[in-house]
Amino acid sequence: MSDQYKMTALSSNETINNPPLIQAVNIGKNYGSIVALEGVSTQIDAGKVTCVLGDNGAGKSTLIKILAGAQDYDSGSLYCSGELVHFISPRDALNRGIATVYQDLAVVPMMPVWRNFFLGSEPTTGRGITRRLTTRAMKATAKSELANMGIDLHDVDQPIGTLSGGERQCVAIARAVHFGAKVLILDEPTAALGVKQTAVVLRYIAAARERGLGVVFITHNPHHAYPIGDRFLLLRRGHSIGNFTKDQIALPELTEMMAGSDELSALT
Repeated sequence: MSDQYKMTALSSNETINNPPLIQAVNIGKNYGSIVALEGVSTQIDAGKVTCVLGDNGAGKSTLIKILAGAQDYDSGSLYCSGELVHFISPRDALNRGIATVYQDLAVVPMMPVWRNFFLGSEPTTGRGITRRLTTRAMKATAKSELANMGIDLHDVDQPIGTLSGGERQCVAIARAVHFGAKVLILDEPTAALGVKQTAVVLRYIAAARERGLGVVFITHNPHHAYPIGDRFLLLRRGHSIGNFTKDQIALPELTEMMAGSDELSALT
């Protein structure tokens, strides 16, 4: 195996002087006799995009669940801003600033955009039977926060189901940013999108990075990951086959590792 395919060690000096928002060290997870993850390491830094790439069954979903607090890991260590953590629930991870946007987006299609923006965290005024939603403020906040991310919607009263897939992804990203996320985990946000919508979503991922968030971009498409990625973790059958910064690997090499050199040679 050539040097470019070997696991690149994380910088110990960088970790000590400026702890990553999240650092996973030799993370392992088993489901009975099935090894879902083994010895996986990576890090998420503020203002950087870490791309996690792999085909179906590579272990991407398991890694997401561990980072998002949906499951605990069996071996290794997980650090949040330098502190060793074992998340007990997604709420625990969210309280530490880790927000996850899944493919289903957790939206209600027939509700307006502004209601979905605050879904589960609606601000209210009054008490008891006089308690009510602060509708006007919610609409204004949703519109301004979307505008701050560069998302220009004609009407936040329109049902979110009338938006394109890319627009719904962008609303979910803006919602996570508004509620104070430090780390944004995106579960294959471009998987079911066309070329134009994919470009829109990638642009808003870049906007989240520019606002200082650490972004985890889960994908199986290196052509989506490479333009905005700063670090690339490649998984295959629960094992890491590479952990690179952008200056350590080019797109053709990344694509070859994803597909496998033998398969590409046979195709050629």
